Order: sequence, then C-alpha cells, then structure tokens
Amino acid sequence: MNYLPLSDEAARQVIDAQTILAELTRVKALARQYEGGMYWKQEGAYEYLIKTGRRNRQQRLGARSPALEATYTAFKARKAETEARLASLKAAATTAQRLNKAVKAGRVPALVVDLLNKLEDSGLAQHFTVVGTHALYAYEAAAGVRIVAGALATQDVDLLWDARQRVRFLADIKRLDKSMLQLLQEVDPTFVRKDLHAETAINAKGFEVDFLRRMQEGDDPHPFKLSEAEDELWPVMAERAKILTEAPRFSHVVIGATGKMAVMHTISPVTFVEFKRWLADRQNREPSKRRRDALQAQTVQGLMDEGLLLAP
Repeated sequence: MNYLPLSDEAARQVIDAQTILAELTRVKALARQYEGGMYWKQEGAYEYLIKTGRRNRQQRLGARSPALEATYTAFKARKAETEARLASLKAAATTAQRLNKAVKAGRVPALVVDLLNKLEDSGLAQHFTVVGTHALYAYEAAAGVRIVAGALATQDVDLLWDARQRVRFLADIKRLDKSMLQLLQEVDPTFVRKDLHAETAINAKGFEVDFLRRMQEGDDPHPFKLSEAEDELWPVMAERAKILTEAPRFSHVVIGATGKMAVMHTISPVTFVEFKRWLADRQNREPSKRRRDALQAQTVQGLMDEGLLLAP
C-alpha cells in the first residue's frame, strides 16, 4: 500500500481540530464584513453616519434618521457578537494546535500552512487553487491516512490563478494595497522574485511558490501581472491548466507538523488522477518525475477505490 491509516488517537484529534477550524474560518469571513466601525459626525445642523474601513477609509451613509439609527445599533451589536465568537474560537484553535502536535496529527510544511492562512485572511483564497504534489496533503487528510513519503517529496508549491475572476481579483488586491510578493514576504521575509522566472517567488531556503494560469483564451489579458508593483509576480501559462481551472474544487482542513491548521483549496481527486496520468505518459518529462506522477495517480485512485476519499 502507498498509505497507512492514522492512529485512533490522531484520527479523533483531527476530526475535532477540523471542526474548530471550519467554524473559525467561517467566522473570520463574517468578521471581515464588520471591519472598521461606525460613528455619528456633526456637521453644521446635521449629524451623519460615517462608516470606516481599512486604512481609515470613510464612507458617509447619510443624515441621521430612524433607519440609520437602526443600522448603527445592529452593526455595533453584530460586530461585538462576532468579535466575541472569534476570540473564543481562536483560543480553541490554539488548544487544538497543541494537541495536534502532541499526537502528530499533521505534517504539512509550516510554510505552506502559513501561506494558506495568509491567502484566507487576506480574502484572496478564492482566486487561487493548490495544484500538483501538495494537493496530496488535502486528500490524505480527508481520507485519514498517511501517504508514503516518496510521493510527497517536493520543494515548491503551485498556485493556479483563476483568470476567469480577474476583475474581482484586481479589486480585491487593490483593496489590500499590497502586492502578492509583499503578502508572501509577510509569511517569510526572505521571499524574492526568482531571477529569469517572473512567475516564481523563492525564499532563502530554496522553497518556491509558482503562480500558474490557463493558456490565453477569449479576452484573457496576456501577459498578466498580479498587481501594479514593479517587482510583482506574473503567472505563467501552463499547458492543460484550463482543465485544472474548470475542475470541481476540493477543500479540506490540513494540519502542519507544528499543529497549525489551514484550509487547502485544491482540485477534485478525479481530475488530479487524470492530470497526473497524462504527465506520467509524457515522454519529454524527466523519468524521475514521471515515476512520481504515476505513483501519485495510483495512490489517489486507490484511496477512491477503497471509499476512503470521496470526490466532489
């Protein structure tokens, strides 16, 4: 077999941890709706309701009225309720992290977990899909197994950017007022754009984050830079990436070796198997990579055949 079941103790802890993180992720998304605040501002004979947002941006909602007073009261109450729930869940997640580490519930590289959480917290996770070898961590977590190490060895993670949502993506990253490279540097300050590879960021330990996109079609912009920053990253067009872009999404909680957790968004295991088999059959691909592709496809197909991994 290319995988082994988790111990009963670890399996129980994984289930508990996944429940906590799923709710924490939901409430974090809800809390983003209540960022900033509201206050009344006197101007001449009138009072206006002001909504503040990121970087103290302000929006005037209108002159004082019964309807806006109700809006103000509801916002304050909902914000306080959400913040209290968020604080409780963060404490529960911290406890779960310690227990995860104690029972060795996970083994995803810490850098990958931090990267996934950065995308989630910044509101950009919907625009990127993990493809390639790292998807195996989501599949093994869902199946409650450990896949053999030989199928997992890799020093890079591939993030597929969804060109279909480019207008919304540009609005989201503009709202952050940061480049994608700057976001990576918040995860690891040593990330820089790799020389001669504008689609790749590499850190001081040689770990790479590669940004991919589908081949140009329709009104897709090409070339495309993720932001207007001078040293920004440019997703590279990848052969057959359209198949991955349009594949059903498979999302699951993953756990790192340190016990930290994140939600990984990847592709359906059915698509993963089909894509890996195609790679394994390519005669111009390095033999060692072709063997690993075949092993990965065989492993994931085995998990589905045994009913341990369910495709969306």
